[in-house]
Amino acid sequence: MIRCGIGYDVHRLAEGRKLILGGVEIAHSHGLEGHSDADVLLHAIADALLGAIGAGDIGQHFPNTDESLRGISSIEILKRVLKLLAEKRARVVNIDATVLAEEPQLAPHVAAIRKKIADAISTSDLNVSVKATTNERLGAIGRGEGIAAIAIASVEVE
Repeated sequence: MIRCGIGYDVHRLAEGRKLILGGVEIAHSHGLEGHSDADVLLHAIADALLGAIGAGDIGQHFPNTDESLRGISSIEILKRVLKLLAEKRARVVNIDATVLAEEPQLAPHVAAIRKKIADAISTSDLNVSVKATTNERLGAIGRGEGIAAIAIASVEVE
């Protein structure tokens, strides 16, 4: 059986933080604020995968009230989500994700991001699509106050 899930995340930009998107550090004047490394792309993907298996969201599994998770790499979160998929006898078929940001330019990083995600979820980078778009200067994202991501994941359940 094929099942799909959708995920969304948004974080505010903040000074003094590294910008991590899709597990890749990207040079930028600001990073994303959050309890973990605040990787909105991986958080959206994790939520999509969890949704596909009916397992809630990352807030349930990785609450920001858990101090043992402070600063956790979102690649580690994604790997833990993959273990939950395995417990449900599910495997990733494909992921399609879009990052919404006015800057920085993500095109030079997309190949590395796809590879990093694919490695974390034990699939080919051909099964991972990552795109980027602006918000046409509309709203908080458009004003450069934050970055958002949306993802859909398809999984096959035995």
